[in-house]
Amino acid sequence: MAITKILYMKDCGGGYHGKHLKSSLEYVMNLEKTQKGRLIGGINCQPDTAFEQMKETKQKFNKVGKRQGYHLILSFKENEVDPDTAFQITEKFACEYLGKSYEAVFVVHDNTDHVHSHIVFNSVSFLDGKKYRYEKGDWAKDIQPITNRLCKEYGLSIIDIEEEMRDGKHKSSEHYKEWNEHRDGNFLWSDMIRRDIDACILQASDYESFLELIAAKEYEIKRGKYLALKPPGMKRYRRCDTLGSDYSEEVIRERVIKEDLAFYSSRKIDVKPQIVRCYVKRYKKAKMSGLQKRYYAKLYRIGQLKKRSYSQVWKYRDDIRKMDQLQQQYLFLTRHDIYNAEELLFAIHILTEHKKESNQEKSKVFRARQKCKALFDLADEMKELLPAEEAYQQGDHFFLEEHQTFLKYEGQLLGQGYSCDEVEKLQDYYREKVAEAKKREAVLRKELRIGETIWRDVSAKEDGRVPQKEMELEDNKERVRDDGRKQPYR
Repeated sequence: MAITKILYMKDCGGGYHGKHLKSSLEYVMNLEKTQKGRLIGGINCQPDTAFEQMKETKQKFNKVGKRQGYHLILSFKENEVDPDTAFQITEKFACEYLGKSYEAVFVVHDNTDHVHSHIVFNSVSFLDGKKYRYEKGDWAKDIQPITNRLCKEYGLSIIDIEEEMRDGKHKSSEHYKEWNEHRDGNFLWSDMIRRDIDACILQASDYESFLELIAAKEYEIKRGKYLALKPPGMKRYRRCDTLGSDYSEEVIRERVIKEDLAFYSSRKIDVKPQIVRCYVKRYKKAKMSGLQKRYYAKLYRIGQLKKRSYSQVWKYRDDIRKMDQLQQQYLFLTRHDIYNAEELLFAIHILTEHKKESNQEKSKVFRARQKCKALFDLADEMKELLPAEEAYQQGDHFFLEEHQTFLKYEGQLLGQGYSCDEVEKLQDYYREKVAEAKKREAVLRKELRIGETIWRDVSAKEDGRVPQKEMELEDNKERVRDDGRKQPYR
């Protein structure tokens, strides 16, 4: 038995319309879920370049925006089908339903208890540029009948479509409910609500105290025929009995009496170890500079601040920010040996020229690296083929085609007088050059910003009168700015 579900991918916008489509393709083609890529296939496109081909089709027919693609999921009954059979069924489904008009990638995931398959296809036809349009009733009319027929062909159980579509809706289908939750993102809310209910059950002495604990977590409670909860941020109430058999009001009352920490510690549960990637953004603890410390020491001495048992620095963040700015300006004037407005303008002019030279140097590096792009692309292709080449050298002739391609790329590199190692060193060289150029540009940009800030402060105290010589220097500075449309600072 298999139930077919269809989802769509919206336009991400922001100059990258196909972001969701690309993410979906990357997700379904995960090597760990597809037996290292063995359970990956494509129709009217190559899986490795599927996104690029789909994007070219959209650009060809000028249909880059709006819906980017569709995502079909075939969920098979647990322990009823093996991955290879599921792959055959999915391939036949994709060929029959999409093969004539749309580019599609189909895969089988066998990393869970339920074997399931994914089909991600382009919303725009590569034949005539027409967009795929899902109409109400297509699931019962076209999609699920194909799945049923293929399942029957392979001796698998099938789904009663009429029962699924009772009353014109999928209300009677637990499969549909599950899919709908994942489609709308409700499964995230469900997991959170379950965790909070479990935690409150462990702490509660009776049912009423359970409700008090769940309310303390800012949940809204609706008591009636069914217990329903609404966590903060969720728009609608969620009936607890829809979360699973362990979360109806009757079962919760029983669990409050029965379950505690001792109950769980006595249960032996085999848990498979998992590696979870955790991304933590680290913040450096703010430290006061020597000048800032002396400033606050003076405030203490004159009685402006009272000593507290705990740090109150957060109350004076504006003062700290101002002191830091003044410190940077002082160091700027010291570095450039500036004593008057004319010397300040001249220093700004020199920094602007240096920034222009830095931009030119960076452009030269980029142009030089661009000339070697063909070499770098060949080297990258060889790197990707290297595991297959090593396997072939060890006697695995399954990778004969990859071996031939590797030799072809190697010959092209040698024909241009480079080996793969030499190209890698050249890549590292340009990578370091680009990093140096960007670092120097950032330093000059910061220095120029400090100088311009000082000049604005000085100009504001001059009642708008600037000597003619200073105006000429300002005009020269303005002509070498990156954006010539901006007006000079006044």
